[in-house]
Amino acid sequence: MPRLDIGKWIDSGITWLRENLDWLFDFIAKVVDGMYEGVHDVLSAPEPLLFAGILAVIAWWLRGLVAGVVAFAGFALIDSIQQWDEAMETLSLVLVAGFITIVMAVPLGIWAARSRTVSTMLRPVLDFMQTMPAFVYLIPGIFFFGVGVVPGAIATIVFAMPPSVRMTELGIRQVDEELVEAAEAFGTSPRRTLVRVQLPLALPTIMAGVNQAIMLALSMVVISGMVGGGGLGSSVFEAISSVDVALGFEGGLAVVILAMYLDRMTGALGERVSPLGRRAIAKRNAAASGLKVLQWRPATSLATVGVVVLALVAGGMNVFGEDEKGPEVTADVGKGRSLNIGYINWDEGVASTYLWKEVLEQRGFKPKVQSYEVGALYTGMAAGDIDVQTNSWLPVTHESYWKNYRDKLDDLGSWYGPTSLEVAVPSYVKGVKTLEDLKGKGGTFKGKIIGIEPGAGEMKLMKDKVLPGYGLDKEYKLVSGSTAGMLSQLERSYAKREPVAVTLWSPHWAYSKYDLTKLKDTKGAFGSGDRLHMLARKGFAQKEPQVAEWMKGFKLDEKQLTTLEQAIQDAGKGNQQQGVRAWLEKNPGMIDKIAPVAGAEAKGKQAGAAPRIGYFPWDEDIATTYLWKNVLERRGYKPSIKQYDVGSMFTGMAAGQIDVEFDGWLPVAQKQYWDKYKHNLVDIGAWYDKTSLELAVPSYVKDVKSLADLKGKGDRFKGKIVGIEPGTGQMKLLKDEVLPAYGLDGEYEVTSAGSPAMLAELERSYKKREPIIAVLWTPHWAYSKYELTKLADPKKAFGENNEIRSLGHKSFPKKYPEFYGWLKEWHMTEKELAGLEASIQDAGKGKIEEGVQKWMDAHPGIVDKMAPVK
Repeated sequence: MPRLDIGKWIDSGITWLRENLDWLFDFIAKVVDGMYEGVHDVLSAPEPLLFAGILAVIAWWLRGLVAGVVAFAGFALIDSIQQWDEAMETLSLVLVAGFITIVMAVPLGIWAARSRTVSTMLRPVLDFMQTMPAFVYLIPGIFFFGVGVVPGAIATIVFAMPPSVRMTELGIRQVDEELVEAAEAFGTSPRRTLVRVQLPLALPTIMAGVNQAIMLALSMVVISGMVGGGGLGSSVFEAISSVDVALGFEGGLAVVILAMYLDRMTGALGERVSPLGRRAIAKRNAAASGLKVLQWRPATSLATVGVVVLALVAGGMNVFGEDEKGPEVTADVGKGRSLNIGYINWDEGVASTYLWKEVLEQRGFKPKVQSYEVGALYTGMAAGDIDVQTNSWLPVTHESYWKNYRDKLDDLGSWYGPTSLEVAVPSYVKGVKTLEDLKGKGGTFKGKIIGIEPGAGEMKLMKDKVLPGYGLDKEYKLVSGSTAGMLSQLERSYAKREPVAVTLWSPHWAYSKYDLTKLKDTKGAFGSGDRLHMLARKGFAQKEPQVAEWMKGFKLDEKQLTTLEQAIQDAGKGNQQQGVRAWLEKNPGMIDKIAPVAGAEAKGKQAGAAPRIGYFPWDEDIATTYLWKNVLERRGYKPSIKQYDVGSMFTGMAAGQIDVEFDGWLPVAQKQYWDKYKHNLVDIGAWYDKTSLELAVPSYVKDVKSLADLKGKGDRFKGKIVGIEPGTGQMKLLKDEVLPAYGLDGEYEVTSAGSPAMLAELERSYKKREPIIAVLWTPHWAYSKYELTKLADPKKAFGENNEIRSLGHKSFPKKYPEFYGWLKEWHMTEKELAGLEASIQDAGKGKIEEGVQKWMDAHPGIVDKMAPVK
């Protein structure tokens, strides 16, 4: 028969759906991810033992005291084997997937029970959903939703839905028809018959379906760990890929405890909500013998009080408890921004990934690392779910993945090479020095070459080129599995001195642990060797230019890489970070070499000092205040910043409550405040020259070029001048000097809602091309964003131009002499200040520090320039 390309048809269909319904998949992903995050935040917030107590109270209410004690012991055990966080991730995903499954499945089951046509149509669909191998659901899940929680949840919903639909349909169909007919005979509507007769009687069967759906959801959630679903699935997947018996048993044990709890609790809940179930409970309690306390269950109200009390205690501890101490931040470049790093569970991938995790944490980022199967890793990066990976073997091993996804990835360059791929045998196997020598010796090696992950590029090369190239494809079977599985087989065979052939690569610590022979590739079937590349998702370098720059310059030699791998091996499973830190202790200065930050290693003489800095909500003040905050933090200071209006600023600074501010407009704009408080203040010096105060109108407002031109045109501007904060010197000048000087005080009213309100009103009017008069000053970014006319002040009512000066309390020079010295030498050009303000504007609301950091990244050496440390 001719071959039917069903697989290609399905692939084409998935591609079409992805291209045309991407908006729908994005919406579903946001909903599911939002539900998961909400549930996970609730479950992970309490202290583990307190939450175990809450779950124990629920078990006590549903099943009795023994069940409550056993439940607490089980969850305490999960905490003791350090699988609590993973268990809560898994429980969150099960609850979300189970809830969505039940919400969809029960109505479908009811519909099928009431319609033979619907039942007939649903049956083959449910058969397909239930019998298709669970792993298959992950493939379209990755394509539609990327990697992470969402594809795992969607695959779980599809896999767990059939039993709930079937059991709901079965339960309703099993309700005695005579009861239904009796209800209908008394004039009961079909809907009331369903709600009052069929559903109550079918409830035990429906709850059994719910129970099965949740159990299937739990089993599928573990499988979803392969695509970055997290939780216990990741623990089990990591244990399988590394043949880690201890981790596998601990992860599996946690899964068993969760499964038993969910199974028993959903079963007991079914009894509680069913009239038949409640009668059965009453009969059991009446017939029970022995200790009554073991049979007693708290009333619903009492159990609720217990849960609420424990929840309040947990919440109180979460609010008032001390924050966990995070990693040491040597230079806060990242400002807490998160990065997703994926890796293949190969030794060099683990080593380089956890090294970068430590580097990024010390630079103020919050990296999340996750192990993936190689195909899922590339797919996730192409979809934008994974930011970067460190272990791409190019141009040979991962060639197929690079060809498929190169348009959606950026190559940040190679950091190690050249590498080599090879087949290796123990040195005690004589007469086998090349791949050609394997010919005719299949019996010696039991016809097997032990391979690694089936998706690895080396495995594809072995199948497509190496084995056929040497005529070995008929004689040997390439056994796929995992890197850890291959190493485990090598260790067993080596200990027994049995012949074994394994796929390996260089560099690898196995060559230092065992005496092995690399089989020469005389025909060059493996290619000329790879280099290890950093790959990032498209657009990563634009979002994190500093990190991308660091990664482009990253290099390790063979000694550094192999000793790093060995340090991680010595630290033991689950202690990769400790292994990296031990290696860094033996390689001082490596962090600064990998991720150089100008001046990061240099602390000021007064590091630890905490100057109090005040600022106005003016653009140049916000910009410079946050700039100095960043610089001071890099020098080891702990500055605090707070916003004030002008009057409060000068009052607080004169009283010593504020140490310094950077936006003193003198000698004109803030003259009245300086004259009032100058005996308690110090003028540190000007950092910006030649400012001006003015009124401005849009350039489309014709015949208004000076302040005098405003006379008689009040109606055009609705008699309003849009001002800024009422306490500023400019506003006082405007009202007391400028408007009376030009005879405008009776014609115009000055509003005083603040600078942000003035800019918002300017933007609205500008878009509508409406006349507006705004209080402005130079420098200001508004002049580059809008075409504005500065109204000439021929009478010099605004006074002379100002300088922007740093002012401080009179104790500031002695209290912070180093900082004082930096400020006295500090200057900014108009271009620098405008660029800094623009960077903050581009970053958006609430992202001031990100805007400052971006500007600093574009001005390397700025910290040393502003705050030099000898």
